[in-house]
Amino acid sequence: MFLKKIHVLALYIIPILGMAQNPIVQTNYTADPAPMVYNGKVYLYTSHDEDESTWFTMNDWKLYTTEDMVNWTDHGSVLSYKNFSWAKMNAWAIQCIERGGKFYLYAPITDNQGKNGIGVAVANSPYGPFTDPLGKPLIQNSNADIDPTVFVDDDGQAYLLWGNPVCNYVKLNEDMISYNGEIQTFPNTIESFGKREGKEDTRRPTTYEEGPWLYKRNKLYYLFFAAGPISEHIGYSTSKTPLGPWKYQGVVMPTQGGSFTNHPGVIDFKGKSYFFYHNGALPGGGGFTRSVAVEELLFNSDGTVKQMNMTEGIKKSLATVNPYVKNEAETMAWSKEVKSMQNEQVGVFITAMKNDAFTKVKEIDFRKEGASKFMARLGTTHNGNVSMEIRLDSIDGELIGTIKVPMTGGNDRWAIVKTEVKKVTGIHDVYFVYKGKASSKIMFFDYWMFSK
Repeated sequence: MFLKKIHVLALYIIPILGMAQNPIVQTNYTADPAPMVYNGKVYLYTSHDEDESTWFTMNDWKLYTTEDMVNWTDHGSVLSYKNFSWAKMNAWAIQCIERGGKFYLYAPITDNQGKNGIGVAVANSPYGPFTDPLGKPLIQNSNADIDPTVFVDDDGQAYLLWGNPVCNYVKLNEDMISYNGEIQTFPNTIESFGKREGKEDTRRPTTYEEGPWLYKRNKLYYLFFAAGPISEHIGYSTSKTPLGPWKYQGVVMPTQGGSFTNHPGVIDFKGKSYFFYHNGALPGGGGFTRSVAVEELLFNSDGTVKQMNMTEGIKKSLATVNPYVKNEAETMAWSKEVKSMQNEQVGVFITAMKNDAFTKVKEIDFRKEGASKFMARLGTTHNGNVSMEIRLDSIDGELIGTIKVPMTGGNDRWAIVKTEVKKVTGIHDVYFVYKGKASSKIMFFDYWMFSK
């Protein structure tokens, strides 16, 4: 979030290229990435900018998962501010963490009296359902109680950090829904957070703005944060303890990407480190319609972070996709003119909004024996002339099959369709291309599977 006066700047925006992997979600606007690694999978919680927003219009939090860092599965909305009985509005930047088999999600919300506070929701699964055990804010110290980050150290002590224009902290108890001691604030010194450029501001003398993220590597603690002035970049500081004193180390990511806010999230996964952020790179994107992206995070030999720019993203998959099991249509590496939706009948599904919309699934391994059959659950509200093409390696690549989509009458009614396809072996990117003469909402698509 961005609580001070906003100056919208026209900034560098990443080209939306056919080979791009960033932003990693194209079916909705997402912001404030909060990645978590659990049981060999990345769980990415995000806030959600509503379409055509002209302010921080954010009502719920979404969840995306991956095992390969290129194909992401959309699990839809996992929590809303409406799930907190004391909340009035604003589903802003969150973080979720696992401890003792339970999942604790810390959420900044505006209450019924118009005051900001940080609530905590708890679940037995990373997918939810999440409930509010307190029925009130865990933290309500000031109107700048936003952007929480939570961290459990190797000795079991948990910490919660948050705040704008200073960084507050408190030690959490083992139950993760209460804290021990008084709320403290890190000294907002130039040594800790770097000197702020531009006109001197006694309230904001340093670059620290908001969005802290606490991370540990090789016994060194890193505090990443959104940094000012005006249009945010990402800076970081280091310390030998999780509570400082902090030493400012510089810029991780300069101001780029068409959004005047940014928000860091850092994880280690399968031997590499990854840095998540957001920008305004999607069509219609900007400071209030943002999108989450990711880069590999690299370090120098002395532990300092190598500065990075926003790029097209992670191009090499860490694993291949198995086509011989049910795969969700909302699992994809890239898409165009596709929206993610959910209902009670099937959960999350996708809707092709226009003719020639497509989704791409990266690095599907058909193996040597190959596949010659295909099935999918899909439907349309249009009578005739709606089809789905299956192509290899590009949007106009080899056509191996075409499915005529039956009219089912609504996205609460579905048909399972099977067809023969040209035999395909080896590893390929697969493109599903959606064809239809309708002006909008060509078809909807739930899942797919190949067979031998």
